[in-house]
Amino acid sequence: MKINASTISLTIDDVAASREFFVNHLGYQERAAAEGFASLTRDDAVDIVLLQRGIEVLPPEQRDQRAAGLILAFTVDTLDAEDKRLRDEGVPITMPLREEPWGERLFQITDPNGIIIQFVEWTTPN
Repeated sequence: MKINASTISLTIDDVAASREFFVNHLGYQERAAAEGFASLTRDDAVDIVLLQRGIEVLPPEQRDQRAAGLILAFTVDTLDAEDKRLRDEGVPITMPLREEPWGERLFQITDPNGIIIQFVEWTTPN
């Protein structure tokens, strides 16, 4: 099997709020949009589809579900700079920068629909 692209689809309450957050703070571009739908892309990360909770394109058993328990993680080379940039933009840091004993440095932000975005930089374990 050859995978040509990767997309994560998130069912949320307010598509416009998450679309704005991902475009303004995370450098995504809108590829397509319609009522209750937005497709976002970046050249260097997974594509994201945002679907309005209750939208009829989903099977009935999935329509009222909402993205939960998911952490969207991005590995970056400039963790400290990203932390500063997001703070300067007024984005609340919902898990402050920390370093784990296995060599992972990370922090988290949360979008308006509760999507947790984690930024990671790997170092040599202590």
